[in-house]
Amino acid sequence: MQRTGKIEHSLGRGGIRFDAGRHYKAKLGFVLLAMEQTIEEDMFKLAPDGVGVHFQRAPMANKVDVETLSAMASGIGDAAALIVPEVQLDVICYACTSGSVVIGEDKVFAELTRGAPGAKPTSIISGVMRALKAVNARKITVATPYVDPVNEIERVYMEERGFEILNIQGLNIENDEDMVRVTPDYIYEFAKQVDRADSDAIFISCGALRSVDIIQALEAESGKPVITSNQAMMWDCLRLAGVNDRSEKYGQLFKS
Repeated sequence: MQRTGKIEHSLGRGGIRFDAGRHYKAKLGFVLLAMEQTIEEDMFKLAPDGVGVHFQRAPMANKVDVETLSAMASGIGDAAALIVPEVQLDVICYACTSGSVVIGEDKVFAELTRGAPGAKPTSIISGVMRALKAVNARKITVATPYVDPVNEIERVYMEERGFEILNIQGLNIENDEDMVRVTPDYIYEFAKQVDRADSDAIFISCGALRSVDIIQALEAESGKPVITSNQAMMWDCLRLAGVNDRSEKYGQLFKS
């Protein structure tokens, strides 16, 4: 029974009626950091009806730096294998922006495929770059909560893939527990400070930040697209799964 975007019914033994379940459009899997506290709520908020979101956590020390992010690579595949085992996911995503650039997409995808063969592999940074291209943005300003060495890796990673980073600034926070407590209004102010007049778009990096909450207001004031890690991740996963639902709530990206 294929998932076609419509609920289809079939009869089983004894005349039991079956359909495709609540997740008849797509099943999405996400590998999170062990201490993550923001992404799950955002994914439930962003997912349209008919799309299932499923999670597993990979071990990582509660310190976001190059060493700890690099060390979690092998845990990605192990975590992916525990997401609804024996059920075919449509897409499997590594849900860490900084980890994606430190480890590298190729290695991340290999681990995801090891754990969830058959699902399309992606990561937050993959979704972000596809989202930036979708809104025709090449010159980017980037606001992050990270320490400088992580910011530098992210800058180089994106520039090697064709983006011009006009400015990247971080809050120098290492502890994920502190990242999740940065207020949305402060994220809004910080992103405005980081932006430059000649940028094509503002990118707010990190799944731990509550930046989804301020997309609409920041786009209205800046007059340009605002891409955030979690918004781009869901948009990317949906499009990879063949789900093209639109929304008026989460910026220009979701309207297209």
